[in-house]
Amino acid sequence: MKRDDHLTTYTDLLIEADNNNLITKEKCLLAHKGRIKGNRIAIKKDMTTAEKACVLAEELGHYYTATGDILDMSKTENRKLENKGRIVAYNKLIGLSGLVNVYKNHCSTVYEASECLNVPEDFFCDALSYYKSKYGDYAIYENYIIIFEPNLAIINI
Repeated sequence: MKRDDHLTTYTDLLIEADNNNLITKEKCLLAHKGRIKGNRIAIKKDMTTAEKACVLAEELGHYYTATGDILDMSKTENRKLENKGRIVAYNKLIGLSGLVNVYKNHCSTVYEASECLNVPEDFFCDALSYYKSKYGDYAIYENYIIIFEPNLAIINI
């Protein structure tokens, strides 16, 4: 399946990090898939490129939206900041434009859609859940209606 060239890749995200004076290294992490501390981002080495892109996009999201250590998920504010980082990742790697790209490429399953967008299936499903919570049952993007309930459907209007 063809990918739209405007969708963000892992390489694009590495360049974005570098442009923000962030040092990104792949490491053997045990507890997390990614971590940002100061101007350093660590990405777990033994993941697929698609998984690394999702993690790096989220870490960049944390760079843009959070300050300090947000690892303690028992704190409400930290959970909110964690969510903000994920939302940045969803929008960087999928967005409504990515959903339209899925439609244009005639994807009919979660597997096909995630392959088309080069993201893991669980990331794609989580993004859909987020978009449904944000937009409700549908969203209008350019000349398309993107329907989230009961299943993803896209109509060219």
